[in-house]
Amino acid sequence: MASLKDIKKRIGSVKNTQQITKAMKMVSAAKLRRAQDAVVAARPYAEKMQDVLSSMAQRNAEASHPLLESREKKRALIVIMTADRGLCGGFNSSIVKAAEAFIRNQAEGYEEYTLRIIGRKGNEGLKRRPGLVIDKVYDNLTGNITYATASLIGSEIVDDYLEDKFDGVFMMYNRFISAISQEVTTAQLLPIVPELSEDEEPSYVADYIYEPSSADVLSSILPKHIEVQLFRAMLESVASEHGARMSSMDSASKNASEMINKLTLQYNRARQAAITTELMEIISGAESIK
Repeated sequence: MASLKDIKKRIGSVKNTQQITKAMKMVSAAKLRRAQDAVVAARPYAEKMQDVLSSMAQRNAEASHPLLESREKKRALIVIMTADRGLCGGFNSSIVKAAEAFIRNQAEGYEEYTLRIIGRKGNEGLKRRPGLVIDKVYDNLTGNITYATASLIGSEIVDDYLEDKFDGVFMMYNRFISAISQEVTTAQLLPIVPELSEDEEPSYVADYIYEPSSADVLSSILPKHIEVQLFRAMLESVASEHGARMSSMDSASKNASEMINKLTLQYNRARQAAITTELMEIISGAESIK
């Protein structure tokens, strides 16, 4: 049985840990607010970009561009978005497991899969997995997500796709739903598939005059679409990370409180037993000298 000194030392250790988890929860809560505002601001622009593409595709059924053309499914690139730090519950492990299942089950029917990972934890979780090829790792980005960063990564992906290094590109990230809820999402980046509405197709579709031409407009807007979708996904991932960490640290603080209560009860019982033992020894000694 642990001594009173050991139990008291453990109570102090748990209290120190609780102070750390409470501080981390407060920091994550503050960061979550800013990240959530960024996600809410980015969603309408990304959705409108998709609407513009769909509208152009509907008006120009014969429009063609390398980023729109489907290819034979041989090599696929998966952009996986994780965190640079841990202590955020199942945030990182859920993405790692989803990526492994996606590749193992060959969900989209490709023969080869290559990974590009945003976040150090994703690389740590996947680099030792046999059969997985990691092309690039982008770390130390999740603390300061900017459009310039997404633009750089998007440009690299578009250039590699145009050079026929890959026949399809997907991204996997945690979509932010609420502070306590995140959803692992897999989205196809390339080839771009405009979302055409079949149920509510208008009877008359007005056409536009494009300057300099519809082909030039597509060549400009399609790479921008990739950058915008990547930027939105990165913001969603960061907001999900802060929400997961806040929830995880809240649970850790509550568990620490429960452990402190149990240890305090154990300390009081041990102290009472020690006092009872001492009293019995004193009474026994007094009886023996009568």
